[in-house]
Amino acid sequence: MLVLSSPSGAGKSTISRELLDREPDLTMSVSATTRPPRPGEVDGKDYYFITKDTFKDMVAKDEFLEHATVFDNSYGTPRGPVEAALSNGKDVLFDVDWQGTQQLHGRARNDLVRIFILPPTKDELERRLRTRAQDPEDVIKKRMAKAADEMKHYEEYDYIVVNVDVQDSVAEVQAILTAERLKKDRREGLYDFVRELCGTG
Repeated sequence: MLVLSSPSGAGKSTISRELLDREPDLTMSVSATTRPPRPGEVDGKDYYFITKDTFKDMVAKDEFLEHATVFDNSYGTPRGPVEAALSNGKDVLFDVDWQGTQQLHGRARNDLVRIFILPPTKDELERRLRTRAQDPEDVIKKRMAKAADEMKHYEEYDYIVVNVDVQDSVAEVQAILTAERLKKDRREGLYDFVRELCGTG
């Protein structure tokens, strides 16, 4: 389970898309939400769009790996599809904030790799936020304040990637993914393989 978190504008979504294109054994976790679909969004691909009652029922049945309510809408990661992907030999990529990451860590500590994406400078983050959306000045200031609050949680992550160049950042995340896959505890069949090599199988 690979988590990418970042403040808005640091490039997490771009890195995630590139990573999914390059890594055939990596799949994206799809969140459930109670908010209505936006134009062009597809149920089951962008989100699972569910009612508030269904969401409450899933929480009661402990069917989410993590969940939160933001303003009037609730979001959560359904447990079933993630566990199915993992059991089929896939790694799962999560796009969640630091609070969601904490919940995931509480549930799957040994199977979770946490990466935080930082912008190269404060000025660059502000430039990206201004370029990405034509928001009024007060909205930009709120986004920058929120970003500052989110970045304070970097210590709760295993790895930090400073996104100066997207291609370099994707390569760094791939290197992390490769290293984590090679850890002895994640190598299925390793014990029997080594016993056979040693002639003790």
